[in-house]
Amino acid sequence: METGESNNGNERCIISNDSSWFSQFRNASNPWMARYAYAFIFLLANLLAWAARDYGRSALTEMERLKGCNGGKDCLGAEGVLRVSLGCFTFYIIMFLSTTGTSKLKQKRNTWHSGWWLVKIALWIVMTVIPFFLPSGFIQIYGEVAHFGAGVFLLIQLISIISFITWLNDHCASEKYAARCHIHVMLFATTAYVVCLVGIILMYIWYTPEPSCLLNIFFITWTLVLVQLMTSVSLHPKVNAGILTPGLMGLYIVFLCWCAIRSEPAGENCIRKSNSAPKTDWLSIISFVVAILAIVIATFSTGIDSKCFQFRKDDTPAEDDVPYGYGFFHFVFATGAMYFAMLLVGWNSHHSMRKWTIDVGWTSTWVRIVNEWLAVCVYCKKIITPSIIFLIIGLKKCFYLSGKSEGDE
Repeated sequence: METGESNNGNERCIISNDSSWFSQFRNASNPWMARYAYAFIFLLANLLAWAARDYGRSALTEMERLKGCNGGKDCLGAEGVLRVSLGCFTFYIIMFLSTTGTSKLKQKRNTWHSGWWLVKIALWIVMTVIPFFLPSGFIQIYGEVAHFGAGVFLLIQLISIISFITWLNDHCASEKYAARCHIHVMLFATTAYVVCLVGIILMYIWYTPEPSCLLNIFFITWTLVLVQLMTSVSLHPKVNAGILTPGLMGLYIVFLCWCAIRSEPAGENCIRKSNSAPKTDWLSIISFVVAILAIVIATFSTGIDSKCFQFRKDDTPAEDDVPYGYGFFHFVFATGAMYFAMLLVGWNSHHSMRKWTIDVGWTSTWVRIVNEWLAVCVYCKKIITPSIIFLIIGLKKCFYLSGKSEGDE
């Protein structure tokens, strides 16, 4: 009997906790759970844009009746992606304008951010439908603006990744964890460099089958040079940034190089046959699904990392402060809407994409390569800047002391 009573008590406790969790989410007192709802809406927008591109012409025959669709061709395909992207962008811009500046949980804007889900879902649906009634010229203008917005998203994501890598290195190098994490740092750094080397060797094997593949040889070789450059700068006595950060950054830029080469158009002699095959296979489908999920996860993780963009960082936030910047969160999702549009159309609204492909085309290739080079520049600047500041402070002290000694004489 006692066991049964205790079990019933545990069940009641679990039910009460679940109902409490649901009431918190419904009553807008759980902004952490609200993030997942916004990410789910963003995922739905990605899938809807993909459906409009690959299967819209056969499934959405009703589009032919809309005057602004010009027989359906201006609302589906690449332009359909831009219309869905515009609706998603508008929704998150509205959320950005209505939540930016929220600092306390008791503010009404916190309630709007974390609650009112029926209203916001209806708003997203309306914002998604309206672009399909707009003229094609306006959508093309949005497509040009989306290039800039997608670039802003890539820059924000880049800064966020570099900030996380440097934070991880500083955390492991702190007095509290230095002795405990020393072996782990060496292990992770060594593994990172081995993976970088293996990745570069595999890219040479896969993507440079002939000596005439000069562009791919240049991309891969220059990536190897950049890894060496970051390592040399980090280990310089004046910088002393450790070996973990260049190792992790090496993984990142090798990955960007691989993505860039993978984005080269089908039919190129320097790409594996499986990449240029006209038929869709399971590998292409799996790669596409993983790419879509990666977009959502990258947008989600970048959106909650507003602290790395704050000039003044408060280490002791109050209990009633919001857990993350709402305005920045929605702004990242708004630029992310432009980013997924560019990936689905290959950064060219007039470019026809094969089914189950994403981020393919020479424009996509060069965007990835430039992003890789920019990553190295931002990283080197970030780790060199403190040394330059200390050097300037030291020179000022030397000049001050020398001037003071001359005055005393």
